[in-house]
This record gives sequence, structure tokens and C-alpha cells, in this order.
Amino acid sequence: MKKILMIGTGGTIASDVTPDGLSPELDPLKLLEFIPNIRSHCQVDCVQCYNLDSTNIRPKHWLGLAQTIQTNYNNYDGFVISHGTDTMAYTAAALSYLIQHSPKPIIITGAQKPIWFDGTDSKRNLTDAFLYACHGTGGVQIVFDGKVILGTRARKTYSKSFQAFSSVNYPILAVMQDEKLLQYIRSEEDNDTPDFYNTLNINVGLLKLFPGMRSDVVDYMLERHDGLIIESFGVGGLPEYSDFYDSVSRGAEAGKIIVMTTQVPNEGSDLSVYHVGGHLKSTVKILEAYDMTTEAALTKLMWIMGQTHDFSQVKHMFYSPVAKDILYSINYATD
Repeated sequence: MKKILMIGTGGTIASDVTPDGLSPELDPLKLLEFIPNIRSHCQVDCVQCYNLDSTNIRPKHWLGLAQTIQTNYNNYDGFVISHGTDTMAYTAAALSYLIQHSPKPIIITGAQKPIWFDGTDSKRNLTDAFLYACHGTGGVQIVFDGKVILGTRARKTYSKSFQAFSSVNYPILAVMQDEKLLQYIRSEEDNDTPDFYNTLNINVGLLKLFPGMRSDVVDYMLERHDGLIIESFGVGGLPEYSDFYDSVSRGAEAGKIIVMTTQVPNEGSDLSVYHVGGHLKSTVKILEAYDMTTEAALTKLMWIMGQTHDFSQVKHMFYSPVAKDILYSINYATD
């Protein structure tokens, strides 16, 4: 029988009613009481790391989760993290960089309704997560609404519906139906032990462009951050009606790491298509996220800049695939 460690962080799945709305109250042992049959499939131990609405999750909590898994890694066959849905994709991406090449499953799940609600999705998601932790492939993955999604490819695309998460620019890995697993894609983690990291540079910012934005907002962000992800429009580029180009150019010359990406959920960026992107790409030292999710680009840059600020090294690491976070990386790295 597999031995699984359940790690509680709070979230809707563990929430109860308070005068001001739902708030996390239940610990992992309480959650397990709602799915007693799971103990016939695996032996479960529990630890409560946090009890937070996931809106309050920060990089220090990602580091804490990674440390908890590292401390307990040799004692368990897999890990299940119960987590709020609002920042789950960020946590999944961050853990994919902090814990690389894990031959054991590290599964994150949660729910859109608390576990004690009628018609809740909590019981199914939690059961599926444990079953996948017992029988699925290694690495960081989200299990939700019967889908298994790579940690670097997940995004919350519905705010209330049970099918909350989508796999962006990459197929789902597996489906769970009637407590049975259908694995489409197996992970390629063939290491005996994972690589753990314990440093993130939290001084990385994210800026979403909008029509009419003033370029001094870019200056403001670059003055206060070591790295900046800029979410542009369509396939990517900078507006030409203000001093955006000069702002980004000054930031790059000052040693800031700037990554251009797109607000569009699917198909990724391609700065070379239009002049607004092509001129920028050919004249300024910037990076491009291509088919990466914003969540992955942000947390990957935090991970990289926790180790180096050298542009050439950052570029090499950013375009080196981790947990299938970026495709066609050889072409990207030589652009």
C-alpha cells in the first residue's frame, strides 16, 4: 500500500462559513473524514502548513511547501497538497521549478465549493488526487475535475464552474473517471531523486498593458524590480504612441531582465510578426515567453533570478525547458 503525505494550505475546500464569508477552517484530518474510503487505497499522514485563502499565498509559502516536501520526500511515495483555486496555478508553476525531476507525484488539488456543501466537487477532486498520487507519474501536477494538468501549463479559466482549470498550449496528461486512471502522457522524470531549490527572487513584477497606458508606468515598475514580465496584446509588441520603447530600452541597459508575453491565453507570443514587436526584439536585450503561461514565466524568472542576474545565463535558463514549460526552446535560444 502506497504511503502518501497530505499537506494542507487552506482554500475553499477547507472553508467554513463566517460572518464575512467563507474562510479556511478545516485541517487535513477533517477533510479526510469526508472521503473515508481513501484509506483502503493508501496510507495517509497529514501536515498542516498553512490555513490561508489562496489570495494570501505568497512566494514564501511556495518555499515552505517545497521545504516540507524535501524534508519528507524519502518517507512517502507521493504528496497531495490541498490548496485554494485562485492562486493554485502560480503555486503549481513555482513548485515545478523548486522541485525538478521528481519521480514521485506531487499533486495539487482543491475545490470550487467547500467539502461539506451539498453538490461539492471537493470529494471527487480529493479522491482523484490521492489515486493519482498512488498510480500516476512523477512531477508537479494539478488534479481537478477529472483532469490531470502539468504544473507549468495550468491556468484557472473559470471562476465558479467545476471545470476551473485548463491546460494551456499543452495536452492534459490524464483523466480520472469513476476512480479509474487513463494516462495519455507519461512524465519523463527518470531521476532517482529530485533537484530541490530553496531560493526565489521575489523582486520580479508583472505588468499588463492596456490601451492608453502611460509609459511612465513601465519606468515605475522597472525602477522597483529586478525583472519584469510585460503582458502585451496579441502576438506581442509595445505601443508606439508613447515612450514605451525608450522605457524598456533604458531598463534593459540598466541590467533589468524584461520578458515579453501575451494576454491571450492560447497559442503564445511571436514578437517577430509585427513592427511593434519585431523592432523591439531586434534592438533591445529582452526575452520572450512564447507558449509559456504567465504563471510559469513569472515563477520561472523568480527561480532563475534567485541564482543569477547575468543576462546570458538568464536567457539560457529561461529557454531551457523545465517540466515541459516551453516548446521549441532550441529555436528560441538561438533567436
